Amino acid sequence: MTAVTVTADKAKFLRLALAADAVVTGGNGLVYLAFAGPVGDLLGPDAALLRGIGVFLLAYGAAVGLLASRRTISPAATKAVIALNIIWTLGSVATVVTGVLDYTTIGAIWAIAQALVVAGFAELQIMGLRKARNQ
Repeated sequence: MTAVTVTADKAKFLRLALAADAVVTGGNGLVYLAFAGPVGDLLGPDAALLRGIGVFLLAYGAAVGLLASRRTISPAATKAVIALNIIWTLGSVATVVTGVLDYTTIGAIWAIAQALVVAGFAELQIMGLRKARNQ
Protein backbone atom coordinates (compact mmCIF):
# COMPACT_ATOMS: atom_id res chain seq x y z
CA MET A 1 0.00 0.00 0.00
CA THR A 2 1.39 3.41 -0.91
CA ALA A 3 1.02 6.53 1.18
CA VAL A 4 -1.01 9.41 -0.15
CA THR A 5 0.71 12.75 0.22
CA VAL A 6 -1.50 15.75 0.85
CA THR A 7 0.08 18.83 -0.69
CA ALA A 8 -0.53 22.46 0.20
CA ASP A 9 -2.76 23.36 -2.75
CA LYS A 10 -5.05 20.37 -2.14
CA ALA A 11 -5.20 20.86 1.60
CA LYS A 12 -6.45 24.39 2.27
CA PHE A 13 -9.55 23.25 4.13
CA LEU A 14 -7.62 20.63 6.11
CA ARG A 15 -4.86 23.12 6.92
CA LEU A 16 -7.46 25.62 8.19
CA ALA A 17 -9.20 22.97 10.32
CA LEU A 18 -5.90 21.92 11.86
CA ALA A 19 -4.77 25.51 12.42
CA ALA A 20 -8.06 26.47 14.08
CA ASP A 21 -7.76 23.43 16.35
CA ALA A 22 -4.18 24.42 17.23
CA VAL A 23 -5.12 28.00 18.10
CA VAL A 24 -8.15 27.09 20.21
CA THR A 25 -6.33 24.23 21.95
CA GLY A 26 -3.23 26.32 22.65
CA GLY A 27 -5.34 29.23 23.89
CA ASN A 28 -7.28 26.94 26.19
CA GLY A 29 -4.01 25.51 27.48
CA LEU A 30 -2.64 28.98 28.18
CA VAL A 31 -5.74 29.92 30.16
CA TYR A 32 -5.62 26.69 32.19
CA LEU A 33 -1.93 27.17 32.90
CA ALA A 34 -1.94 30.89 33.67
CA PHE A 35 -5.23 31.04 35.58
CA ALA A 36 -5.52 27.55 37.08
CA GLY A 37 -6.70 28.81 40.47
CA PRO A 38 -9.60 30.99 39.34
CA VAL A 39 -10.54 28.58 36.54
CA GLY A 40 -10.54 25.71 39.03
CA ASP A 41 -12.79 27.70 41.36
CA LEU A 42 -15.19 28.34 38.47
CA LEU A 43 -15.16 24.88 36.88
CA GLY A 44 -14.46 22.59 39.84
CA PRO A 45 -11.28 20.62 39.04
CA ASP A 46 -8.17 21.13 41.16
CA ALA A 47 -5.73 23.87 40.02
CA ALA A 48 -2.84 21.39 39.85
CA LEU A 49 -4.82 19.18 37.47
CA LEU A 50 -5.71 22.19 35.33
CA ARG A 51 -2.03 23.20 35.15
CA GLY A 52 -1.16 19.70 33.94
CA ILE A 53 -3.96 19.80 31.39
CA GLY A 54 -2.75 23.26 30.35
CA VAL A 55 0.78 21.98 29.69
CA PHE A 56 -0.62 19.07 27.69
CA LEU A 57 -2.91 21.33 25.66
CA LEU A 58 -0.08 23.75 24.89
CA ALA A 59 2.14 20.92 23.66
CA TYR A 60 -0.69 19.32 21.70
CA GLY A 61 -1.72 22.65 20.17
CA ALA A 62 1.88 23.31 19.13
CA ALA A 63 2.12 19.86 17.52
CA VAL A 64 -1.15 20.34 15.63
CA GLY A 65 0.00 23.82 14.58
CA LEU A 66 3.27 22.36 13.30
CA LEU A 67 1.33 19.77 11.32
CA ALA A 68 -0.86 22.50 9.82
CA SER A 69 2.19 24.55 8.84
CA ARG A 70 3.96 21.76 6.97
CA ARG A 71 4.22 22.07 3.20
CA THR A 72 2.96 18.50 3.00
CA ILE A 73 0.40 17.40 5.57
CA SER A 74 0.79 13.79 6.67
CA PRO A 75 -2.47 11.84 6.43
CA ALA A 76 -1.24 9.50 9.20
CA ALA A 77 -0.50 12.43 11.53
CA THR A 78 -3.88 13.94 10.68
CA LYS A 79 -5.58 10.65 11.54
CA ALA A 80 -3.72 10.65 14.87
CA VAL A 81 -5.02 14.18 15.59
CA ILE A 82 -8.55 13.06 14.69
CA ALA A 83 -8.26 10.01 16.95
CA LEU A 84 -6.95 12.09 19.86
CA ASN A 85 -9.75 14.61 19.36
CA ILE A 86 -12.31 11.80 19.49
CA ILE A 87 -10.67 10.39 22.64
CA TRP A 88 -10.72 13.86 24.24
CA THR A 89 -14.40 14.25 23.35
CA LEU A 90 -15.37 10.89 24.84
CA GLY A 91 -13.19 11.46 27.89
CA SER A 92 -14.74 14.87 28.53
CA VAL A 93 -18.26 13.44 28.38
CA ALA A 94 -17.21 10.54 30.63
CA THR A 95 -15.81 12.89 33.28
CA VAL A 96 -19.12 14.72 33.41
CA VAL A 97 -21.24 11.54 33.46
CA THR A 98 -19.15 9.82 36.14
CA GLY A 99 -18.59 12.95 38.24
CA VAL A 100 -14.93 12.00 38.65
CA LEU A 101 -13.72 15.63 38.40
CA ASP A 102 -16.37 17.09 40.71
CA TYR A 103 -17.42 19.79 38.25
CA THR A 104 -19.50 22.75 39.24
CA THR A 105 -22.60 23.24 37.09
CA ILE A 106 -20.66 25.73 34.99
CA GLY A 107 -17.77 23.26 34.78
CA ALA A 108 -20.03 20.46 33.53
CA ILE A 109 -21.52 22.78 30.90
CA TRP A 110 -18.01 23.89 29.91
CA ALA A 111 -16.76 20.29 29.61
CA ILE A 112 -19.67 19.32 27.35
CA ALA A 113 -19.33 22.49 25.27
CA GLN A 114 -15.61 21.87 24.93
CA ALA A 115 -16.29 18.25 23.91
CA LEU A 116 -18.65 19.48 21.19
CA VAL A 117 -16.03 21.92 19.87
CA VAL A 118 -13.35 19.22 19.80
CA ALA A 119 -15.74 16.81 18.07
CA GLY A 120 -16.42 19.56 15.54
CA PHE A 121 -12.69 19.91 14.89
CA ALA A 122 -12.44 16.15 14.38
CA GLU A 123 -15.31 16.24 11.89
CA LEU A 124 -13.80 19.18 10.00
CA GLN A 125 -10.45 17.39 9.88
CA ILE A 126 -12.10 14.21 8.55
CA MET A 127 -13.84 16.29 5.87
CA GLY A 128 -10.60 18.13 5.06
CA LEU A 129 -8.64 14.90 4.71
CA ARG A 130 -11.29 13.41 2.43
CA LYS A 131 -11.49 16.59 0.37
CA ALA A 132 -7.71 16.73 -0.01
CA ARG A 133 -7.56 13.12 -1.17
CA ASN A 134 -10.42 13.53 -3.66
CA GLN A 135 -9.06 16.56 -5.47
